[in-house]
This record gives sequence, structure tokens and C-alpha cells, in this order.
Amino acid sequence: MKINWGTGLVIGMVLFISFILFFVIKISTQNKYDFDLVTEDYYQKELVFQKEMDDQTNSHTLKSKVKGKRTAEGWLITFPEEVDYSKVSGTVLMYRPSNKKLDFKMPLKLSSSTLLIPDEKLVGGRWNTIVHWSIDGEDYLFKDEIIY
Repeated sequence: MKINWGTGLVIGMVLFISFILFFVIKISTQNKYDFDLVTEDYYQKELVFQKEMDDQTNSHTLKSKVKGKRTAEGWLITFPEEVDYSKVSGTVLMYRPSNKKLDFKMPLKLSSSTLLIPDEKLVGGRWNTIVHWSIDGEDYLFKDEIIY
């Protein structure tokens, strides 16, 4: 039996469409291919966006900025020297955009002007560091994207 070009074209298109459908079904049914939203409460976070902008603006009014750097022990966050670290309170969120199971939040209690996030808690890849902190009733926000 001879196959002409029209029949070959139809067979090729059917095979290509089957190939694409196979991968769409495979990705949508297996749990290891998560395609969640960036955060669960995305719309609620949008409602407090102006507060975050105000807190970031407050951070820019300080003489020196909060800084983060990688050390042998982990990720080191250094607070400005003019801030009395004993009065600082807040939270540190280490957010992993690619896997929400690795996200963690820790309270901000300083015994010096630095905070160390241990190396054991950080898996290699991209992390977003979000530090919400306040001192004397004034709120501040520090955000940093790192590749660890």
C-alpha cells in the first residue's frame, strides 16, 4: 500500500498532537510537577501592598541600610549601626519561589546587630529574603533576592 503526501501529513499531525497531549496530561496529573501560584494568599497580599511600600520607604530614610551577605556559616543579615538592636522586633521570611515546601519564617530577636540564617536551612538556588522589622513603633521592610 502506498501512502500519498496528504495521508502522511495527516498521520504526522496526529502523532504531533498526540505527543503534546501526552505531556500535558502527564504534567497535570503528577504531583512532582507543581504549578501553584507564587503564594497561596496572593490577593490578600495585594491589599497590603501600600503598607509594604511605606515600610520600604522608611528603610531608605536610615543612614545605612540592612545588608545581607553569604558567609561560610550561612546567610548573614546586618542591621544598621544607628539602630538599637535590643529594641528590634519582627520576622524574617525566607521564601523559595520554586518550592513552597522549603519556605520558612523565623522571629527576629537580635542579640547583636547581625542575624545568621544557618547554612543547613538553605538549599542551593534562588531565595527571597523578606525582613519585616520595627523599632519604636516605626515599621521597616528589607527585601533581597539571593542565589545561594
